Amino acid sequence: MPVVILLHGGFWRSRWTLDLMEPLAADLERRGTASWNVEYRRADRHGWDATTADVDTAVRYLARLARQFPIDLARVALVGHSAGGQLAARVAADLLTDAAAVHPAAVVSLAGILDLIEAQRRDLGDGAVAAALGGDPATLPQVYAAASPLLRLPLAIPQIIVTARDDNPGINDLSSRYAAAAQAAGDNVTVIEGDGDHFTLIDPGSRIWADTCAQMLDSLRTS
Repeated sequence: MPVVILLHGGFWRSRWTLDLMEPLAADLERRGTASWNVEYRRADRHGWDATTADVDTAVRYLARLARQFPIDLARVALVGHSAGGQLAARVAADLLTDAAAVHPAAVVSLAGILDLIEAQRRDLGDGAVAAALGGDPATLPQVYAAASPLLRLPLAIPQIIVTARDDNPGINDLSSRYAAAAQAAGDNVTVIEGDGDHFTLIDPGSRIWADTCAQMLDSLRTS
């Protein structure tokens, strides 16, 4: 059985929780797919390293879950919404060099914050990027280099980049810039754009989620 790891958004702030992704988890179950809806410590209370470590630990823990449940570690997808899109792409990049780790077969960004330097420059989320990472790119260049998905390309993993037409134009532009850069780097990238806003992307009744899910599950079938 394929398994989808869900990473919620909220600009890495503790106000937002995994509850955001529960409807998608339920929808995936109805589609015959296992899901792993991950909670992680947010940077505003626990620091950036804790956020990153929790996501990494959750992905690696799938290897233990596979001993108890009929999940296929060769068919793992990472799905992240908003800030969760950054976390999904970043952990996929981190795992590339670890032969013993679980390696996702697909990464899905739902309005992901995929270029942290540009997001910080544009002050998206009222300073959310600098607040989460602990400073700006000039003072923390190595932190941004490790954390920003745009700077980790190529991922060498199929990616699905999803945007909603009525979302924040700045967020949509980050997705467009990232998709173009990923394709230029040789990655297999599918771009999906549909009607709706930021939260339509995590509405299991929306057309854009249906299209995303179909593309993702097709990727897992062929992985």
